[in-house]
Amino acid sequence: QGGPLPNEIAAKTVCFKEASTSRFKELQRKTVVNAKVLANELKNYGFRLVSGGTDNHLILVDILKSGLTGRRAEKILNAANIVVNKNVVPFDKRSPSDPSGIRLGTPVVTKRGMEETEMATIANMIYKIVGNPGDSAIIRDIRKKVYELCSNFPYYSHRLRGNVRPLFNLR
Repeated sequence: QGGPLPNEIAAKTVCFKEASTSRFKELQRKTVVNAKVLANELKNYGFRLVSGGTDNHLILVDILKSGLTGRRAEKILNAANIVVNKNVVPFDKRSPSDPSGIRLGTPVVTKRGMEETEMATIANMIYKIVGNPGDSAIIRDIRKKVYELCSNFPYYSHRLRGNVRPLFNLR
């Protein structure tokens, strides 16, 4: 038995304060916009999206039509440093350990500063890999392009440039 730890209280305080800022709200808005753009780009490449699209930060793709299972797609996309998760889709007849779908999200790429143009690039990368799952040269090429893309949008770029400014003042 015990009470809340001071570090947990402090962490929640920071979290709630950050979530109340206009900067945070704008980031969440952009995250959803990016997800919608990525979903539409994937649809344009012929991928079947569960529910036809998205209205939040997640996209669920039924990948079986492409000839891959969710587990195989997860493995080859992760080999190219495109992180997705295998995921069951509604009425999936496959096992949860090797389902028919993959799940993608846009919070991290959005936090890095990527926008609609980059979502189109990411969709194209996914299309090329899923369409050529056994082609190690394509996977290597895409992995290099992912590295270059991420290098252009470093996660902690504000800190690396010395432009650190506090998100808020706790006083």
